[in-house]
Amino acid sequence: MSERTPAPEVLRYAAFADDPAGGNPAGVVLDAGALDDDGMQRIAAELDYSETAFVTAIAPDGVRTLRYFSPISEVPFCGHATIATAVAIAEREGTGPLRFATPVGEIRIETRDEGGGIRASFTSAEAGANAFPEFVLEALLELLGLDRTQLDDRYPPRLAFAGAVHPVIVIAERSAFDGFRFDPGAARTFMSAQQWPLTIAVLHRLPDTADDVMRFEARNIFPVGRITEDPATGSAAAAFGGYLRAIGAVDPPERVIIEQGRHVGRPGRLIVDILETGEVVVSGPAVPIRQ
Repeated sequence: MSERTPAPEVLRYAAFADDPAGGNPAGVVLDAGALDDDGMQRIAAELDYSETAFVTAIAPDGVRTLRYFSPISEVPFCGHATIATAVAIAEREGTGPLRFATPVGEIRIETRDEGGGIRASFTSAEAGANAFPEFVLEALLELLGLDRTQLDDRYPPRLAFAGAVHPVIVIAERSAFDGFRFDPGAARTFMSAQQWPLTIAVLHRLPDTADDVMRFEARNIFPVGRITEDPATGSAAAAFGGYLRAIGAVDPPERVIIEQGRHVGRPGRLIVDILETGEVVVSGPAVPIRQ
């Protein structure tokens, strides 16, 4: 009788926060080479975080193949699980550069120790924005119980991308931003029909920091399993950086801070650097979630 292959260790990290009770929880499996698609999907569903990342291979040049599963399906990219995976590796192997082969292309990572905590930065896939079809925008606003008069004229709706599409709308008033509601089932059906595999990014402009860094707060719609809103979304932050550059709202190099997670009780912060080269770099810490 053959011996059963031991189940891989499933790590749990909170990304984009220094507190394990904040940020966005992610599962990380560093030794997933023996898992098939069903096995990875099963682990992601049982863990029931918005995404779990699986390192399925390591090439001779050190490039790690990384795949991402939500509780219901494989997704092309996940920023917070990328940050979590990079920090998990850095804790075991030391800080420095990493390279991940993902479904959206190779992602470069830098990890560093900052006063006892490890932070990671990923350089996104090509980021930018395309026009929003009018009938799709109208349907989305209806889904959220909003109308065009509540949008911020400085930031027109667009289909932003950084490896995958993230629709972006920016709400002018804080009360409308805090108060919008949606039916998770209807949102999932609508997103699937539009082939949006990740989140809908809804944002509100906050006052700049004391040193004039632009700030936004985000609510990212992502109805999967028990989740309705994602607490901190690295892929959407990268797409939003590309969006800001595409509409001429920033003059690179420029840094943007995105606060997210307050509405679901897991506050976090994402640092977005929009470079002169056109690249977008998203940074933040990750900390283990103890069981």
